[in-house]
Amino acid sequence: MATTETTEKVAREPEKALPPEMKTSGDAVPTRYFALLEVVLRFLLFASALVAVLVIVTSKQTELVPISPFPPFPLALRDAKFNQSPAYIYFVAALSVTGLYAVISTLLSFYSLLKPGCFTKALSHFVIIDVLLLGIVASATGAAGAVAYIGLKGNSHAGWMKVCNIYDKICRHFGASVALSLFGSIVLVLLVLLSVYALTKKIPK
Repeated sequence: MATTETTEKVAREPEKALPPEMKTSGDAVPTRYFALLEVVLRFLLFASALVAVLVIVTSKQTELVPISPFPPFPLALRDAKFNQSPAYIYFVAALSVTGLYAVISTLLSFYSLLKPGCFTKALSHFVIIDVLLLGIVASATGAAGAVAYIGLKGNSHAGWMKVCNIYDKICRHFGASVALSLFGSIVLVLLVLLSVYALTKKIPK
């Protein structure tokens, strides 16, 4: 009789035998897996932001370019750097802030991985800043990408000439930075979706 009552009690409360980080709700993924995925994604965000900033900041190219559209077409040495375009300055500033935030949030996510009770509280703060940074990084990526496209193709209607046929090296650097920033935007989207999904699982049904 006592054995039957014990079995029924265990059946009614199966999750009490599990540690807090491994408790689930129905078919939900354990909280520990959410925290681990959070750490990985935030590290990828940091790595993409850091590499993108380093690639574009260290890029510089000097070429002989014509300084007059009229014969005899005198040439002069001209430097091409990221800080000559406000779009690229904004791009570097946005990714620098994102990289700094990624470092802090990665450390906090790792701490919440060690102490699962802090995970939900950390998510509630992260999701707001993640959405804000997603908008900033996406706008910076769009602005830098637009300038890079004009440099690559030009615009005959506005009379803007392409420059990537002359400054080919720095254009490749700019293109790589924009691609890395786009990857960071995708990571931020995944972080927002992960945070929202994890928070919805905490809502009592």
